[in-house]
Amino acid sequence: MRAQWLHEVTMRLSRIRLAGFKTFVEPTVIAVDAPFVAIVGPNGCGKSNVIDAVRWVLGETRASSMRAQTMSDVIFNGSAERKPAARASVELIFDNLNEARVGAWARFETLSVKRILTRDGESSYWLNGQRVRRRDVLDLFLGTGLGPRAYAIIEQGMVNRLIEAKPEELRHLLEEAAGVTRYRERRKETEAKLQEAEAHLARLRDQLATLRSNEARLQAEAETAKTWRKWTAQKTRTERLLWALRRVRAERALEAEGVPKGKLRSNWPNGANSKPRCHRKEPRRKPLSKKPRRR
Repeated sequence: MRAQWLHEVTMRLSRIRLAGFKTFVEPTVIAVDAPFVAIVGPNGCGKSNVIDAVRWVLGETRASSMRAQTMSDVIFNGSAERKPAARASVELIFDNLNEARVGAWARFETLSVKRILTRDGESSYWLNGQRVRRRDVLDLFLGTGLGPRAYAIIEQGMVNRLIEAKPEELRHLLEEAAGVTRYRERRKETEAKLQEAEAHLARLRDQLATLRSNEARLQAEAETAKTWRKWTAQKTRTERLLWALRRVRAERALEAEGVPKGKLRSNWPNGANSKPRCHRKEPRRKPLSKKPRRR
């Protein structure tokens, strides 16, 4: 019953394609047709590079795990007879038995996971020919035991590390085997999003406090502007009334001197509601003296 359940919910690795990765300079396809596949060869032939390739394509970012100083060292560096490769690529092809993976990839019968690394350090991940993030590849295999540091890949020295592992490390492996890791990762993502939302809210609160302080200052300036406009309008009305009063007094004084009222009104250029013009005689300018031309 347990074997049947595992068959229904798991994906099976069918092929491994390598090109330019470490000793696999030529495009190489390793078929995984049986439940148990062994790679036999002398020391130094590249058996461990196959396991490194599987871990690398699943998202490994530590160069030390690849037995290299830098991640670009996984690209074939050339030999006496071959030129260095421009890039390294590894592709894993899985049979999606009974739609074991849910979500956007459930409708595909096969799943292709590919990683490409170039000499300039650019690394890209691909799922069925579609470029994705490293996070998408990790989420795809959460709870399956596959991953750059999961328990499904047991390499040399890993058994000793498991025996000497701390309780926290053993707990992580047990949670991965039980399928709890996926929900734990989702919980971490949700908590991270909540923390980010709290940070945004804190910034918004600061901005709101700044705007409120500016609002009080602007209200005070607005009141000052209203007062200025009020007194400016009052000043204008007072000046007009003062001018009208002076004009009436001037007319009465001229009438008292015997100046006819009609003649007085005609002296205003635009009638009685405008100011009189002051006519000044400009002094005559002396003509410029002409100097005699020299012969």
